[in-house]
Amino acid sequence: MASQDTLMAAIDLGSNSFHIVIAKLDQGELLPIDVLSEKVQLAAGLNENMLLSEEAQQRGLECLQRFAERIKGLPAGAVSAVATNALREAVNSQDFIVRAEAVLGRSIEVIAGIEEARLIHLGVEHTLAAESGSRLIIDIGGGSTEFIIGERFEPLELESLEMGCVSFSKRYFKDGVISEKNFQLAVFGALREMLPIKRRYKRQGWQHCVGSSGTVKAIHQACLASGYSESAITAKALKQVRTRLLEFNHVDEISIPGIKEQRKAVIAAGIAILSAAFESLGIKEMHLSGGALREGLLYDMTGRLHHEDVRERSINALMQRYHVDQEHALRVEQTALISLTQVRANWKLQNNEYHNMLSWAARSYETGLTIAHSQYHKHSAYLVLNSDLPGFSRQEQRQLAALIRNHRRKFNEAEFEQLPGREINTFRRLCVLLRISIVLHRSRSKERLPAFTLTATDDNIKLRFPDNWLNYHPLTRADLEQEAEYLNNSGFVLSIR
Repeated sequence: MASQDTLMAAIDLGSNSFHIVIAKLDQGELLPIDVLSEKVQLAAGLNENMLLSEEAQQRGLECLQRFAERIKGLPAGAVSAVATNALREAVNSQDFIVRAEAVLGRSIEVIAGIEEARLIHLGVEHTLAAESGSRLIIDIGGGSTEFIIGERFEPLELESLEMGCVSFSKRYFKDGVISEKNFQLAVFGALREMLPIKRRYKRQGWQHCVGSSGTVKAIHQACLASGYSESAITAKALKQVRTRLLEFNHVDEISIPGIKEQRKAVIAAGIAILSAAFESLGIKEMHLSGGALREGLLYDMTGRLHHEDVRERSINALMQRYHVDQEHALRVEQTALISLTQVRANWKLQNNEYHNMLSWAARSYETGLTIAHSQYHKHSAYLVLNSDLPGFSRQEQRQLAALIRNHRRKFNEAEFEQLPGREINTFRRLCVLLRISIVLHRSRSKERLPAFTLTATDDNIKLRFPDNWLNYHPLTRADLEQEAEYLNNSGFVLSIR
């Protein structure tokens, strides 16, 4: 039996199925020891107003209750749980997330489509043998389909389109009815979704094509079990499966070798989407990958353990794109982290993710200067919140934006209130550390700061400098006194000496 401290778990709250994989980390390799998948069909519970029904939420919560048993005893950093399209789209997704986190006992991150595509690519590449040339990867989920072109672990194109086997089933195969007409309408709908990427992807090109996740796996099994192909989904075999499907008038009647009972409700939509992908991109043959999003999550976690955090690259790329003064940002970062070290125990900021967030905020708070100096803190927050930042979940981008938006002038409490309740006080405190560090470097001088002490109890902060240092730096004293007024209006008391 694997030791608890060598186990890692990835949980994927998909639009069609919820998945969990538990793996053992051994000599840098991940060995799956437990895999569980349940058809929850969360996306089927979205109404025309994009509200997630109570019935669908209950299906999800019951599944997560079973998953919670599997991860009991694992340390917090050894479990990663993400949600995809259905919870990206649901207007009441946060209500469900709060309930789901209480059941699971872990935080759940809703990730953007591009981040989902990146993780799928990572999972596929880690579970396939190395091949020369690039790969096209297609992953048909319940609410979205991801298209990736990559060469080994370097993604060249990442795209997430809002078409999935559950959402298309609801739109084109209402009440489970199958006909030539509604199947063709589903194909046309998928072709329309793919128009924006068709030319770009064909121009990029690829040498190998693979598919991942349950829908592609089911179609692959149908091709092989029906004798239409020997090892892959070929264009000819896919057409044969399509012809066989259209012999049935309702999803309940489907009897195709390789198509399991629980897959029948959504397989018509899945075949339509894959048929459109083959037609639009001129695919001749697609092989099956055993890896997908959850495997990508595991490998992303191991990368962070070995300090290969893709979020670091994203922040560095953001700084370069918006011409941030890197030397100044580094000085602010160092001061912020020195401050964090001094107060982390009293303010309960020991989690390494708080260190990361403070570091990244210090490095990116001036991105908005490229747009305009006036209100640049708002521009910076907007850029961080709305840019594609590989490795970051939506929640992490929201946390970072809240720190950056509030790094100067008065606190905008509405930004913090968008965070989960348990995080509000933590990120207000991190923001105080960022603000003080920025004030101390406002002159942009390269002169080193003296050794200072920062102590904090509850909302009282004491900042102490060597004797007479503030007397020789009256502008810094004035800036700190102004900062004390801003903080006082937000419930903090800053004393300076």
